[in-house]
Amino acid sequence: MADTITLYQQALQLLQQLISIPSFSKEEDKTADVIEHFLQERGVITNRKLNNVWARNKYFDESKPTILLNSHHDTVKPNSGYTRNPYDAAIEDGKLYGLGSNDAGGCLVSLIAVFLHFCEQQNLKYNFCLATTAEEEISGVNGLELIIPELGKLDFGIVGEPTLMQLAIAERGLMVLDCTAHGKAGHAAREEGENAIYKALKDIEWFRTYRFPKESEQFGPIKMSVTIINAGSQHNVVPASCTFTVDVRVTDAYRNEEVLELIREQVSCEVKPRSIRLKPSSIDKNHPIVQAGIALGRTTYGSPTTSDQSLLDIPSLKVGPGDSARSHTADEFIYVDEIKDGIELYIKMLESICL
Repeated sequence: MADTITLYQQALQLLQQLISIPSFSKEEDKTADVIEHFLQERGVITNRKLNNVWARNKYFDESKPTILLNSHHDTVKPNSGYTRNPYDAAIEDGKLYGLGSNDAGGCLVSLIAVFLHFCEQQNLKYNFCLATTAEEEISGVNGLELIIPELGKLDFGIVGEPTLMQLAIAERGLMVLDCTAHGKAGHAAREEGENAIYKALKDIEWFRTYRFPKESEQFGPIKMSVTIINAGSQHNVVPASCTFTVDVRVTDAYRNEEVLELIREQVSCEVKPRSIRLKPSSIDKNHPIVQAGIALGRTTYGSPTTSDQSLLDIPSLKVGPGDSARSHTADEFIYVDEIKDGIELYIKMLESICL
């Protein structure tokens, strides 16, 4: 078992190597190669499917519960505001610069270090499953979702995203709804037809004002926003259809399927979800891993951003080094001390429940 300083040094070198390799969503094969090789060099038996790499601890015991350690190695594309080379992983004034350094490279290499810390330990109360995954930035189907069936039974997860090592115990889900109000075309001068815009307006007003009965302790009410509307072809024709789009931020008080069913019961328009995959998620504040973090001075909150946590059907905690406010920004960086402190804090939290 390596000491935390050695783990930190290895993690920092790995992150610099990953930053130097472009790894946009769906193009992560080279960073997957690096991660796979890094683990194998340290005696870890790895599994791979497309650009996802995962592994289990050496003394994996089917009779014990399993903790998932997950983060992603894909990045967004660098924006036009960059003044530095996004692939130059330089360290200056305690900051490691580079695309993906903060989102979510620091979290990724920290969790890899944590996995290595526990990998060869015997008599742990939990198994460990490390999953380094692809396509998180686009909520793609060939990332974590692709390999979940192959990971086996999981009891809870730690999802590495930059949270300043505070404890995100809930995360909003997302549904985008394409709605169509149907009418009947006619000549506007003769008041013919049935105006689909007027029918849509009634439903749009419902989306604007409706309040779901159950509210989340972390987030309050579900938020619904009409964001796009289209109708009509020319000034003198009553439109036969009106389409509009609704952004629905689902809380942990409901499942996406419940929200969709209730909406369809209340409105007259046709409602088609683009997807119900991005589920709200949460973990009980009294869960041992949350209590372990609180005991170490961490605070709990509800995260407004969506991550791969939305693909999990198990309790999961989102926590990691770095700051979400730096994600996707020009000249992205993470403080190297955040990585060091993150590894130490992850290990302390997990030791308190595993030893």
